[in-house]
Amino acid sequence: MKMSTSNKGVFISFEGIDGCGKSTQVQMLLKRLEEEGIECELVREPGGSNISEEIRNVLLKTRPESMDSRTEALLMTASRAQLTKEKIIPALENGICIIADRYKDSTLAYQGGGRGIDVEYLIELNEFATYGLDPDLTIFIDISAVDAKNRSNVSHPDRIESIGLDFQEQVRELYLALAERYPDRFVKIDGSNSIEVIHGTIWEKTINCINAKN
Repeated sequence: MKMSTSNKGVFISFEGIDGCGKSTQVQMLLKRLEEEGIECELVREPGGSNISEEIRNVLLKTRPESMDSRTEALLMTASRAQLTKEKIIPALENGICIIADRYKDSTLAYQGGGRGIDVEYLIELNEFATYGLDPDLTIFIDISAVDAKNRSNVSHPDRIESIGLDFQEQVRELYLALAERYPDRFVKIDGSNSIEVIHGTIWEKTINCINAKN
């Protein structure tokens, strides 16, 4: 059974391949919501709580041995389960707006599209890890892997960021499929637009979502 957040806090997630500009837009939205007097909290994935941050360190650390794809998927969802139970659900129940820098769709895109794990299985795994919770609005900033790499200013990429362009493009293709599968909550935004234009679209979609729930 899906968990409902009706009449409670609004849950907004941001998705996209590495280097799409997602984190910049997250900070811009957070600042504007705070300026408007809307109580909100930012969480990130993997991570966001003490236990989840420890899992993040295991996931993203560059190491000589390879991590099995199933191990990666299970660790991602384990981190998400702790974050959802400890941080997200209580905040939403208290009427706080949650902005998530990645959530359940990242596992579908990265471990499903990128690693080739069965997406239907990952959907079920996500349902278990998130207590059936879906974001009210998912902002997907779409950009090609080549353009994302050219714009990236990460000097020391983590284990997943450093995999390569083919991997990122496979991740993008799965994101595009998710946007078609979940049109009620996904908003696809052209990441090649200016930062200001992208923010304007995100702000409009966010306010519409908040008004629709109040």
